[in-house]
Amino acid sequence: MSLSLKAPLLAGLLALSACGFTPLYGGDGTADVAQQLDQVKVQNIGERSGQLLRDALEDQLHAAGAPDSELYSLAVAYGINDESVGLQQDSSVTRSRFVATATWTLTPIGDPTKTLANGQATTENAANVIDQQYFALTLETNTINQQLADTLAQQIDTQLAAYFKTHNGA
Repeated sequence: MSLSLKAPLLAGLLALSACGFTPLYGGDGTADVAQQLDQVKVQNIGERSGQLLRDALEDQLHAAGAPDSELYSLAVAYGINDESVGLQQDSSVTRSRFVATATWTLTPIGDPTKTLANGQATTENAANVIDQQYFALTLETNTINQQLADTLAQQIDTQLAAYFKTHNGA
């Protein structure tokens, strides 16, 4: 890296530290966010698309594997809406849009009436609808459902991490 690039980079890093910026998962004396995320038990979510979301959430939250202890319970309501956006004159559909929404609630285990945090995550995806064999259409739908689940899991993970970062030892 040339000297002309190092100076602005160093100035930018100093400016970030001066404004109070701290990384979400970084240590600054607060409880380890990753450790708290690892203590979240994800409740079952209905239907196949819900199973995909639950698996994606567990992968996101339990980066180190299965948790040693569970202190929090995460309940998620999940739905996917499919709408036709490419209509032909003969009323056939050429493109479908999938909008997935997950509404979540975090509670302590043992007291499901006490809400610690809640939120919502939304994403969308689309697919071209063409005349294709059944297995190809099923494969495409499964891929879209997995992509929607992965994106929502990342959003929920970030929202939970932000909660734990601001509520040390919640």
